[in-house]
Amino acid sequence: MLKSTLTTLALAIALPVTADEVNVYSYRQPELIAPLFDAYTAETGVQINVKFLKKGLVEKLVAEGDRSPADLVMTVDISRLNSVVEAGVTQTVNSDVLSENIPAEFRDVGKNWFGLTSRARVIYASKDRVADGEVTTYEDLADAKWKGRICTRSGTNAYNLALISAVIAHHSEDYAQEWVGGVKENLARKPQGNDRAQVKAIWAGECDISIGNTYYMKKMLSDEEQKEWADSVRIIFPKFENGGTHVNLSGMALTKAAPNKEAAIKLMEWLSSETAQEIYAEQNGEYPLIPGSTASELVASWGTLTPDTLALSDIAKLRPTSLKLVEKAGFDE
Repeated sequence: MLKSTLTTLALAIALPVTADEVNVYSYRQPELIAPLFDAYTAETGVQINVKFLKKGLVEKLVAEGDRSPADLVMTVDISRLNSVVEAGVTQTVNSDVLSENIPAEFRDVGKNWFGLTSRARVIYASKDRVADGEVTTYEDLADAKWKGRICTRSGTNAYNLALISAVIAHHSEDYAQEWVGGVKENLARKPQGNDRAQVKAIWAGECDISIGNTYYMKKMLSDEEQKEWADSVRIIFPKFENGGTHVNLSGMALTKAAPNKEAAIKLMEWLSSETAQEIYAEQNGEYPLIPGSTASELVASWGTLTPDTLALSDIAKLRPTSLKLVEKAGFDE
């Protein structure tokens, strides 16, 4: 069923644009968003044509200019959402529905991008080698007691840069530089791999804790080989000493060209609805943003998430500074 749906979506890209269509450029994997679009088409009759891209989304929109067939952009990570806006290929959306559904900290103050779901940047900890309460804050990760016990992916990874940006925002650039250096000193190995690779390293006894996104737990539990890795760890929701747990986003933006603007905005509003949010959350293991919406039973079983309230648009602006701190510390060397 899913395979045939994706084929239909792919073929639809070449079809002429009509008032009953919305065209989407997406970095999100096909299987993650197809259930949403299937539900919307079944409810409204509007066809969603999706072009899935692995890279070059911003460059493509810039090159196409006013001739772009794309109405919406869907992607992950606050820095990617911000880069689309900075490239000048989006437009503002004045929608009472979006403003009411999506909390202010999860949407652009200029109304160019809007969050859809959140994922927490958490700690995966060995069930056997890390005691309850041994790590409770992000600040703890720079403590010398973790020397030789931490695994992580590259410091220049977008998710890690967003976390470092949050450290800067909560403390200062000088503090963050010391924190990055402290975490580097505590690494058990050179940064490498993705978030799931860090959990595998914990399972293999190479380290005791790692930093990762919550939704990877769902992915690992769904994989026959990786389930054993997942079962070796538990999720800890660290907080900042003066805040909550750092979260990042999946989100959307209306393109500047948007040939189907009115239909695209209606889709955006539907995607922010409780129905769509819960489909997204159940399918992807992410957190819905609408107050009152519930996470899936699996996600809820991991524990209580208290999201940090820093505006993600402010965090995105600190990305260049975060990258500078990572390079200065030689974090990946």
